[in-house]
Amino acid sequence: MHGHVAGVHPRHSESAFARLSDEELRRLLHLALSKGGDYADLYFEHSQTASYVFEDERIKTVGRGVSLGLGVRVQRGEATGYAYCEGLDEAAMARAARTAAEIAEAAARPGPQLIESRSIPSFYPVGVASLDSPAANKLELLRRGDRAARAADRRIVKVVCSFSEEQREILIVTGDGHRYSDQQPLLRYGISVVAEDGTKRQSGSGGGGGRYGIDYFAHKTPEHYAREATHVALSMLDAVEAPAGQLPVVLAAGDSGILLHEAVGHGLEADFNRKQTSNYAGRVGELVASELCTVVDDGTVSHSRGAINVDDEGAPGQRNVLIENGRLRAYMQDHLSARIMGTSPSGNGRRQSFRHEPMPRMTNTYLLAGRDAPEDIIRSVSRGVFARRFSGGQVNISNGDFVFSLTESYLIEDGKLTAPLKGVNLIGNGPDVLTKVSMVGHDFEMSDGIWTCGKEGQSVPVGIGTPTVKIAAITVGGTRT
Repeated sequence: MHGHVAGVHPRHSESAFARLSDEELRRLLHLALSKGGDYADLYFEHSQTASYVFEDERIKTVGRGVSLGLGVRVQRGEATGYAYCEGLDEAAMARAARTAAEIAEAAARPGPQLIESRSIPSFYPVGVASLDSPAANKLELLRRGDRAARAADRRIVKVVCSFSEEQREILIVTGDGHRYSDQQPLLRYGISVVAEDGTKRQSGSGGGGGRYGIDYFAHKTPEHYAREATHVALSMLDAVEAPAGQLPVVLAAGDSGILLHEAVGHGLEADFNRKQTSNYAGRVGELVASELCTVVDDGTVSHSRGAINVDDEGAPGQRNVLIENGRLRAYMQDHLSARIMGTSPSGNGRRQSFRHEPMPRMTNTYLLAGRDAPEDIIRSVSRGVFARRFSGGQVNISNGDFVFSLTESYLIEDGKLTAPLKGVNLIGNGPDVLTKVSMVGHDFEMSDGIWTCGKEGQSVPVGIGTPTVKIAAITVGGTRT
């Protein structure tokens, strides 16, 4: 077992911050504003995590971790002072507040006279927190996934099952004296397999999760994810070399939302637009996509991995329409960008932990359903590629250029799915691809909870989703023409 545990920490029914008085919170904000500054806030976090890996039919690793600390932020104009401390030692918290204050060089500003608790919505109520369920129960979930995958086919030669869980409590105190608290559960189950047939070798994976308790597995079982992983690996054993060139591409419902997230979503985050480094800067109201496209970022999706009752600055989770019928409507705003751009925070101020300052980040980003039947979309393609699963990609935020690798895809010939394909890359430009969306299915699907988004060294959990979508032409990087 590995991990770090410092001191004794409360169970999930008790608050880690119960001993913090309003007077102490006011004093810390006064210190943060002691050299001026336009705004200050406090972000307290208590996080408990556990992880389990089952490999080669035995427990490979078990890890547990606990962290507790405070991040203090002071803003002056477009500049930010940020400092943090681990634990809740009074002197250490005061030092962090004074350090963050150094960004400002003016007369002291008064902090709030009152600290007022504010209620927030509840998008992920949980009965029994996963971390409160015995470890033996989680290990049995891993064994079940392993058994099911191995029983699926004799060609499955390797299985790795993993389970990770987190319970995070946050307390946010804003410079205007508002206090918000939230309990944020998160779990993720994953299974990856390798199939071999003679000299052919392919991998496949499956998994899911979100902001649930252990009862999640009553409706999404380890056996379900084992079937998902083995299906991919076994199907890909017969994969043929991918075509290359400009071809129609049909994106499958669900996981294909990762292309939208990467190729378009990041470009709609307000900091890139405030700094004029995004392709979408200054284009609110303009047609930036096919009129079939409405793109939403939504922190209110029940139990989804990217759901937030309150963001990491105290703004409630909300549903934001970013692109409506092809027209750019809004950016995703945090407190700083909203103040500078003269608008309101949109519930997108997020951070990895108390050690990091917040920035505009996505929550659950998806494309709304259209009117086309998915079978009609496939039938409309005489020769193209059906993209079902992505392994990730690279995107240039400033212009939207991307490269994505596919882990499961099929050739479309005469309106039918035929051979599985290997070595498929999609190469294109996010804004350009959205203008080439020619059909949108009525089969919207949120991807199950496996996605983590990275930005400027910080990672946060996110959700994605899409219906089946036809892109009239996109560059497919394959090996044959």
